[in-house]
Amino acid sequence: MLKTLTAAAIAEYERDGFYFPIPVLGAEEVQRYRSALEAFERDNGGPLRGPMMFKTHLLFRWVDELIRHPKVLDAVEDILGPNLLAWNTHFFIKEPGDERYVAWHQDLTYWNLDPDEALTAWIALSPSTPKSGAMRMVPGTHTREVVPHLDTWKNGAMLTRGQEIAVEVDEDKAIDVTLRPGEMSLHHQKIFHASPANRADDRRIGLAIRYIPTHVRQVVIDDDSAALVRGTDEYGHFQLEPRPERDMDPALVAMQAEAAERQARILYHGTDRPTFRADI
Repeated sequence: MLKTLTAAAIAEYERDGFYFPIPVLGAEEVQRYRSALEAFERDNGGPLRGPMMFKTHLLFRWVDELIRHPKVLDAVEDILGPNLLAWNTHFFIKEPGDERYVAWHQDLTYWNLDPDEALTAWIALSPSTPKSGAMRMVPGTHTREVVPHLDTWKNGAMLTRGQEIAVEVDEDKAIDVTLRPGEMSLHHQKIFHASPANRADDRRIGLAIRYIPTHVRQVVIDDDSAALVRGTDEYGHFQLEPRPERDMDPALVAMQAEAAERQARILYHGTDRPTFRADI
């Protein structure tokens, strides 16, 4: 029995490779989460960068709340099933006038997860519009295998390698994933997607949560970790991550640093890069 999505919504996701908008947070929740993020930024000299962009659910109790939010998990369960891991969390923040962008890519290219059943829940904490740099997706491209990508390492490219699809992308077919604060989109890990620079007056703040069913495994390293957020894990493919009892708990900060280092080994596999770029 479906928990929140309709059969038509599931069919749209399976056909297009993405579905939106899904309301998951109320206005007070959005304000609380955004305020928590921006208070940390003010107290620590600026936006999250580099390794701190990843596995943020280990650093902040409020991000841990978000990855376990019932409305988020109900929608994800409708697609992936009842036993769920949050493999990663990643903030995508574009400041007003920020020239940074995300080129056309497929997530699975460097995730090294098998089978290819991951999805991203992208939660907007500010308006995500074409002007502010909303994601754009090409329907149906998730049915293709992973296509060649070029690692550009460009400044301003927000992905780990500055990667971009090295084959033609029919941008005329792209759909703008417009979200209001508190709304969420879901997308398949093989969908062609990108996002331009922010030309709006407000920040564009999105939290990407990478969910996988518990039977998925990591094929590059054998010590990867994830958070069990719903159901049971009968496979043991990942070390299970604890929940933070408070923000920036020293033990969890150390664990996040180790987990981010493992993420770097996965995402930079095959290169000589030892850790995340400081500018992403």
